[in-house]
Amino acid sequence: MNRFSALVLVIAGIGGAAILMPRISHAQSSHTGTVESIWKDGFRLKTGARTLRVDSWYVYGDATAENLSVGDRVTITGEFDVLDFDADSITDAAAPAESAD
Repeated sequence: MNRFSALVLVIAGIGGAAILMPRISHAQSSHTGTVESIWKDGFRLKTGARTLRVDSWYVYGDATAENLSVGDRVTITGEFDVLDFDADSITDAAAPAESAD
């Protein structure tokens, strides 16, 4: 195999991998629900009939369990990734909204 043939195979392989990649929507959304379980950088949120796997690293780093408890009712904002929801903010859903004076 010469160098040109090897280059064509590499380029074809890269192109093929790109075709198989899923299309990801990066639209911001918010969801409110109850925390069901927690791990160091994420948690599972039950939002009625739907359960979300939430990546909370951007908000809490590896200290999610120090900031949330199972049973907490929270609202998350962020965007869906391939496997989970990347949270940009996490707020207490039971807390009264701040008034704009």
